[in-house]
Amino acid sequence: MSLELKDKRKIIGFSYAWNGLKEIVRSERNFRIHLTITVLVIITGLLLHLSALEWGIIILTIGLVLTAEVTNSAIEKTIDYLRPEIHPSAKVIKDVAAGAVLVAAVISVVIGVLIFWPKIESLIF
Repeated sequence: MSLELKDKRKIIGFSYAWNGLKEIVRSERNFRIHLTITVLVIITGLLLHLSALEWGIIILTIGLVLTAEVTNSAIEKTIDYLRPEIHPSAKVIKDVAAGAVLVAAVISVVIGVLIFWPKIESLIF
């Protein structure tokens, strides 16, 4: 396979991924909420001068939540495609996928409190 063809495939693959992200931003309210919170967390982190380690933990946590939300959306859309009618098993699959997002979100709140609270506390008291 020529180098030019490999480069073209990489670009095409990236464009599919980019299209998927644009679609989830456009169609998924919860993803937009997570993005808004992400922006607020980043602004807060900049204002509180997080260390490199703290930034690493925050970025990984943001990635965990956003990835969980994207995966949940993909699972929901797949189930809707395969089983457009209401079915008990489809509901369980969707609920479990949503539960994964909830777990990621709760973990992110705990991590956020552990990192941000001492810094905020030192500014207040």
